[in-house]
Amino acid sequence: MRASRCAHQPLIIPETRTGVRAAGVVKERTAGLPDKATRPAVGVTSCGSSRGLARASGAFCYACPPPFLCTAGPRWPPTLARRDQITNDAPSALGAAPNSSAGALPGPSNDGLLIDRLERIPSAALTGLARGIEKEGLRVDCDGALSQSSHPRALGSPLTNARITTDFSESQLELVTGVHPSAAECLGELADIHRFVMAGLEDEVMWASSMPCRLPEEALIPIGRYGTSNIARSKTVYRIGLGHRYGRRMQTISGVHYNFSLPDHFWPQLIAGENDGGDPQVVRSRLYFSLIRNFRRWSWLLLYLFGASPAVNRSFVADRAHRLEPLGHDSFHLPFATSLRMGRLGYQSDAQASIAVNFNDLSEYAAALRRALHQPWPEYERIGLRDGDNYRQLSTSLLQIENEFYGVIRPKRRIRTGERALRALGERGVEYVEARCLDLDPFAAIGIAEPTARFMDVFLLGCLLADSPGDAAESPLRASRNQHAVAERGREPGLQLESGNGSIGLRQWGERIVALLRPVAARLDQAEAEAANAANAAAAERGSRHRLPPMAPLPAAGSAVWRNHASALDAAAAALDDPEQTASARVLAQMVSDHDGSHQSFALAQSQRHRDWLRATPLSDERLAEFRALAAESDRKRQRLDSEEREPFESFRKRYLAQV
Repeated sequence: MRASRCAHQPLIIPETRTGVRAAGVVKERTAGLPDKATRPAVGVTSCGSSRGLARASGAFCYACPPPFLCTAGPRWPPTLARRDQITNDAPSALGAAPNSSAGALPGPSNDGLLIDRLERIPSAALTGLARGIEKEGLRVDCDGALSQSSHPRALGSPLTNARITTDFSESQLELVTGVHPSAAECLGELADIHRFVMAGLEDEVMWASSMPCRLPEEALIPIGRYGTSNIARSKTVYRIGLGHRYGRRMQTISGVHYNFSLPDHFWPQLIAGENDGGDPQVVRSRLYFSLIRNFRRWSWLLLYLFGASPAVNRSFVADRAHRLEPLGHDSFHLPFATSLRMGRLGYQSDAQASIAVNFNDLSEYAAALRRALHQPWPEYERIGLRDGDNYRQLSTSLLQIENEFYGVIRPKRRIRTGERALRALGERGVEYVEARCLDLDPFAAIGIAEPTARFMDVFLLGCLLADSPGDAAESPLRASRNQHAVAERGREPGLQLESGNGSIGLRQWGERIVALLRPVAARLDQAEAEAANAANAAAAERGSRHRLPPMAPLPAAGSAVWRNHASALDAAAAALDDPEQTASARVLAQMVSDHDGSHQSFALAQSQRHRDWLRATPLSDERLAEFRALAAESDRKRQRLDSEEREPFESFRKRYLAQV
């Protein structure tokens, strides 16, 4: 019999657990909360009201700890203005005047539209936020060299296993969770997938850093293989094309993709106040594109806070011009860098810089990508399409397929087998967004910590609810310059970023973003508390019917268990005040203090520590059987696809590309 364990244990290695709430606490308190009726009917709020639990006015007090509602009227934190004090003449908090495409200098730390929308959304809708995670990571041997072995058979087929696949390289795992209503549940599944993978890797480990391990020469970086069916072959040919176009080394960079969506019952209340009157699917897509525009303007803050790739192994930049400084005997770095992965050394393409993508709405976005998918590109035409039956790329256009377009965030829609992403978006609208700018957290055993996920939920919801001016011609270029500045110099004292009407200090702008997000975090914490109370009431009712003993008392309102999202913002504010608290600063400090400045040594040590930690908390027999069944079924599906194929690949390729 295996010993029981805290559900959060595998998420953070022991020396980095400080201040992180264990996911198991959620389950314990959900199962053991007293009925609402047993709590005091009157509570004193921080604004002095003695009616903190009443709902007569329906006004949420952002000065009161959740789940209190204040009937004395809202009391805004000092950094926030009241909604009725905001006019359309005041610049928005995050970069532009309302209804303007200019992107003005950030002003008051509030957004009237955000508050209006936030007050229209019931708590039940906020507890239904959905998120899923895709986490990439290289397989390396015990010496930290890139694995040359095939995808482990124990993990199933990378073509058809919904939870474990590969990215560019045969040695680059991609672990995919399902969709979850809470960050803790999502990370719990990701941890379980990691445990199953670790059991199947034998003498290998998953690399803990976004920037790759010591790499062999380009030709020895293996490309993903998926089978002999046309779908499988097209995936491999696409990757061969990426290697020809951008080089295989760049494709070995890994990261975390955070997928985010709102539940169906979220939208009616939000759309009802928009006075739009249009097709709900169109309005929903329009609001997701509002989220995307704000995310692109403010995503530099995520690089500052969570960027964890300030250094690289020298093999990554071999025979390549760069401005990095040497560190130790085998590494390069930039002293104030946060995320070289998201800078000029990362996912960048001079050819793609010519794609004028507009994020004002789905139709403009789709039109820009469609042009790139059909536009011949001389450099890629010189590569050639095929050499006999050996394909060199899927097409010679600027983009082979939609996913080749790099970006910090993408609009997404689940696609059917063989369906093009643009066609799915055009027919059924945006279903969720994929945030793509998170580095792997080398201090977290599964690459992302729960506070980071909580911050992402607040940040993405804030991007949706806040005013989002349309993109002007200069907007994408300005966002790109800010991204590169923070990626390469984010911790530099006094760093200035670009706004529409001038420059602004990174710290000043970041503090205003965090202040604007405070009400969002408070509402999410309130919704979490109310959901726990409701679950407890139901449990108490069942207990009384079955004469069960009384349950544990409810944690005090405003205690740490109700401040998961607010605490994530507190940590962000602390990192803005002290750059040494950022992930990138911690990485460099540990590289220098414990590994003589070696990125290879640091990342390998973290990778081995994570492996040991995950293997020390193995899956239950039941859960292990579930993953084994998924792997076995994926093999059977892949075999059926391989055996049923009849259409010539060239015919399949043309038909697939012709969809858009």
